[in-house]
This record gives sequence, structure tokens and C-alpha cells, in this order.
Amino acid sequence: MTEESLRREFMTSTVQSPYSSEQIAAWLRGLLTIAWADGNFDAQEQELIASITKDELAPKMKWDSLEVITPEELAAVLGKGTPAAENFLRTAIMVAIADGTYSPSEDEVLQEFCQALEQPENLLEALRHTLENPQQVIPAIALTKRQINALHPLRDWLDGLDIQDPRVARFLCKMIPSQCPFERDVTLFGRKIVHIPPMCKINPLYEQLVGLRFRALSYLADKCGEDVSPYI
Repeated sequence: MTEESLRREFMTSTVQSPYSSEQIAAWLRGLLTIAWADGNFDAQEQELIASITKDELAPKMKWDSLEVITPEELAAVLGKGTPAAENFLRTAIMVAIADGTYSPSEDEVLQEFCQALEQPENLLEALRHTLENPQQVIPAIALTKRQINALHPLRDWLDGLDIQDPRVARFLCKMIPSQCPFERDVTLFGRKIVHIPPMCKINPLYEQLVGLRFRALSYLADKCGEDVSPYI
């Protein structure tokens, strides 16, 4: 364990979290399950994220597994219809749309989590408006005005998330990019021929993502006294 990991774990131990280590372990496994749901991560990338989670985010936590977690396992630890279950689902949705898209595979996993945790399934209805074709991923830029308006209740619900644990805060800072990865210039023979705009800035939930990441950074800096420069 590195000196920085030890310092972080000491800071974690001095912060009063409403969640047990078992709950946080299940919580982070649930977020990893969502992150891997659409198959965008190969085995090496999955191992890298798992390593970050185990070694950097919660180095002293006793992990039985860093593999995906079943809805039943998650509900057994977080409870059904509990504040912990609701806050987990908020972070799970944020992770699902952090890359600017919402895929059918992510929707399937989130629906199973929703049912197991006994959370209102209508929370996902707004996100399903972004799925015109169940066989493909629809980028946020393709949303219609009707689809965007349908997301307003979900925005308000997501804004209700309160960061209360440094381990969850670190995970969110790692998973939500500080700069949209999709913005780039396409060049041909050394000359820029097109500029692809940052997809996340036209994501209808972009403000919620930015707000969540900012709250996580502020929590780590102000409440936990951590150096957040690695996340910026």
C-alpha cells in the first residue's frame, strides 16, 4: 500500500459515514457492474478499474470479489426501499450516462437493480426515451424535444444525491471524466477537416453529471481534507 493510499484510508476513517464497509463494497461492485454492462471495457480495462477500486479507492476494505454483483446480493446488503438503496441507484444512473449515452444493456441491469431494491421503476422511463432502437446506442445529440422534456423529473431526483462517503466520492471522480472524451478534431494530411463537439455537453443530463462530480470533489476537499488535484 502506498503512502498516499494510507493517507486516504486514514482520512476515510476520520469521516463519519452512514454506510458500513460491507455496504460500500456492495455499492462499488454495483457501480462496476453498470460500468461494464455495455461491453465497452475489455478484460484488461476491467482489471485496471478493479485495481483502482481496490488499491486506491478503498485499500483496506475486505473484498470477497471485484466481479459483478447480482441484484439479489446488492439488495441483501443495501436493503429494499432504503435511503442507501435510493442513493446507490442515483449514482448507478450517473455512471450509466457518464459517457453521454444510455445503452439497452445498461437499462437491463438498472431495471433489475430497481426491482431488487424496490425502487420506483418509473425512474428509468425517462432514460428509456433515449432508446429509439433497442439494438443500438442513441447519443444524446439525437434526442428530440419531447425526450428532453421527459427527463426533467429525473434531473430533480438525481440532484437530490448527497455525497456522504469518501470511497463513493472517489469512485465518482474517477468514473465521471473531467473533460468529455469524445471531443476531438479529425485531421487529414495534417489539416483539420471537422471538429466533433463534446458529446457530454449536449447530454441532457450533463449538468447533473458536472454537479455530482463537483459535489464529490468538494466533499473530498472540504470534509475529508484530501488533495483532489489528481482528479482535476
